[in-house]
Amino acid sequence: MNEIMLAYQTHLMKEKQLAENSVASYVRDIRKFQHYIGDVHKKETFLDVNKTHVMSYVMHLQESGMARTTILRNVASIRSLFNFCEKKRMIDNNPTDSIHTPPVEKKTPVILSFEEVEQLLNQPDGKTANGARDIAMLELLYATGIRVSELMALNLDDIDLKLGSLKCSSGSKVRVIPIGKMAKDALNKYVETYREQFIKGENDALFLNYYGERLSRQGFWKIVKTHCKNAGLTRSVTPHTLRHSFASHLIQNGADIKSVQELLGHSDISTTQMYVAINKKKVNEDYLKAHPRA
Repeated sequence: MNEIMLAYQTHLMKEKQLAENSVASYVRDIRKFQHYIGDVHKKETFLDVNKTHVMSYVMHLQESGMARTTILRNVASIRSLFNFCEKKRMIDNNPTDSIHTPPVEKKTPVILSFEEVEQLLNQPDGKTANGARDIAMLELLYATGIRVSELMALNLDDIDLKLGSLKCSSGSKVRVIPIGKMAKDALNKYVETYREQFIKGENDALFLNYYGERLSRQGFWKIVKTHCKNAGLTRSVTPHTLRHSFASHLIQNGADIKSVQELLGHSDISTTQMYVAINKKKVNEDYLKAHPRA
């Protein structure tokens, strides 16, 4: 099994050119499936797996109380593996061919208002090292709409404060994104004045933690939770909320959807169109609330 996994992992990285986090997610899901079919069905190779084994695993996940979205993600990972095996002619029959999983109804993402974003960005104390760093991260996230993983992966040489832009890499794809004045000023203050207070050795990471190491996604999530609580934001806000808000506010202010797609790094414009639908819904709701004859 390990030889197939190694070949599949190489396929994801080299041929599919997926980001490191995406590859890790696929591999993690398939490892769980591998352990199950080994322990329960005594299968030593993926090549001996049939539809019954896959369905048995799906039932096992359901009985474990796993969320439906997580189950569907696991099935998608397994299907991807067997599609690879079929393409490489390792198998004649794909055990996932006749397994259908109905699409999950997508939840409307939380979009902060302009006022709520302002409340959040005003929480960190810019006169302290931690506060200046937090302001720079939050301002940058809202100014560019990059993913949290992309924010945490930034190095010093990925930003150009003179030109007001950053270079963002996701897998093999690189995009250059403009940085607004507020984010640029916050970044400049952090880099020029406060970043050195976090340094405890050689590290090119843009955002550092107390130990002088690259700040993790989990560490940033805790920072966001703290500032949201202090801002009095009662809705469920995650670091990804600022990405959603960035896109929605651009569309709301007349930005071209193709430009927003490029900034977000969406490969499919249908993903970006979600924000158009959200804003249309908001306009209708505002009309019904405000118009005297609505």
